[in-house]
Amino acid sequence: MNIDIAFGTLFTLLTDPYLIFLMLIAVPLGAFFGAMPGLGGKLGVVLLIPFVFGMEPIAGAVLLLSMHAVVHTGGSIPSILFGIPGDGTSTAVVLDGYEMTRNGEGGRALGASFGASGIGGVLGAVFLGLLLPVLRPIVLAFSPAEFFLLAILGITFIATLSGKNVVKGLVLGLLGLMVAFVGLDPSTGGPRYTFGHLFLWDGIDIITAVLAMYAIPEMIALGSGQGVVDYSDSANKKYKISEVWDGIIDVFRHWGLSLRTSLVGAVIGLIPGLGGDAASWICYGHAVQSSKTPERFGKGAVEGVIAPETANNSKEGGALLPTLFFAVPGSSGMALLLGAFLMLGIQPGPTIVTENIDLVWMLIWALAVSNVLCVVILLGLTPWLGSLANVRPPLLIPFVLVFALLGSYLSSAAWENLILIFFLGCLGYMCRRHSWPRPPFVIGVVLGPVAEDSLHKALALWGPSFFLRPISLILIAMIIGSIAFYIWRTRRESVEVPGNA
Repeated sequence: MNIDIAFGTLFTLLTDPYLIFLMLIAVPLGAFFGAMPGLGGKLGVVLLIPFVFGMEPIAGAVLLLSMHAVVHTGGSIPSILFGIPGDGTSTAVVLDGYEMTRNGEGGRALGASFGASGIGGVLGAVFLGLLLPVLRPIVLAFSPAEFFLLAILGITFIATLSGKNVVKGLVLGLLGLMVAFVGLDPSTGGPRYTFGHLFLWDGIDIITAVLAMYAIPEMIALGSGQGVVDYSDSANKKYKISEVWDGIIDVFRHWGLSLRTSLVGAVIGLIPGLGGDAASWICYGHAVQSSKTPERFGKGAVEGVIAPETANNSKEGGALLPTLFFAVPGSSGMALLLGAFLMLGIQPGPTIVTENIDLVWMLIWALAVSNVLCVVILLGLTPWLGSLANVRPPLLIPFVLVFALLGSYLSSAAWENLILIFFLGCLGYMCRRHSWPRPPFVIGVVLGPVAEDSLHKALALWGPSFFLRPISLILIAMIIGSIAFYIWRTRRESVEVPGNA
């Protein structure tokens, strides 16, 4: 039965002109935002959100997920050609990708990146599909008690792994929770933290909070010159298709490494909070350790491009799993998608397995097909990729601000959101300027209602004893373990640095 549903949704996706049209729009946009340093995929997602208002849930979800799925593929382009990471997850690609360009093998590095991204994206989606039969009974075994602790676990993971100071991450995560509590108390129906303003009875709009924490700060930074980079020396350089094909062949020549890093990336994506940065660096380290000639890495080894790129894209399949089935975002990008899914009327959680399995399969196939489309499109654009240097990010500021304000207003048709986005945008800019991690805040806003609702239900069903349920004890141990691991790692690094000096 699941096989019939799986192939039925694939056939629907490939034969629906509207869905294909949406993907053909989303994929180039995702690659563009990923390829432009100072913009990034999360900004691309929040700017697309105003355009999905009124769309069917499946169409809107496919549009957003397709754009998000290929951001890392685009992010590898400036990493390889200019030595400037398009996003954080592309940093590992710089080590060997940019060295290959300096060695005259830029086209080959691009081909390896595109091929690895396509393979990783498809295998990540396949990994998610294969887990569905096993995952269903596990998901249905979860109760409100476990969902409350899962929400806390998601916030804890991201807080501890998104910055050098765990206190900063936890503070912003808790601040996000406090913002999520604005509105009517679900248990009493009374207004809470609304300060007499009627528009706050519905709570702080998730889309407004996301736009304020990402779009506004990035535009302020670009306007002040903080996000502007200069790589004009590489402009208009042409890359031959034959060179790119050599890189794609390299991916299949190192098929064992591609499969292993794709699997590792997907597994890492399952763990909320680890995300692409951890996946790319762990897999890069694996490539070095498993190589017979590790001395080549950092000097232009093609395996140094393949490993992080497969991991970056396969982890999206793994990250989609906790986002859909547990309403716990597998990454900061998935946190934005989770908020958008809720806006579209899609309710992530255990019931999605039984009530909306068609949507799950549609998203799985969209993840795979969008990665293939991105590779095909970028292959066609390869000779002109050097011209990306001519696009000046500051010129995009007025357009981005207009879309951000429009999205904030349309999300709840409240002009007060324009004032709210200003104040939260100032908070987001201060966080960016002083290196405070913003993902914990967004996760707190998104997961706050889930955590509160689950807590009320758990207390009503079992009282405080819900903490003693078997799965609850495991999750509590994971929460404590994640914090303890971070503290241990921080202390070890502080001991090793003086010793090395």
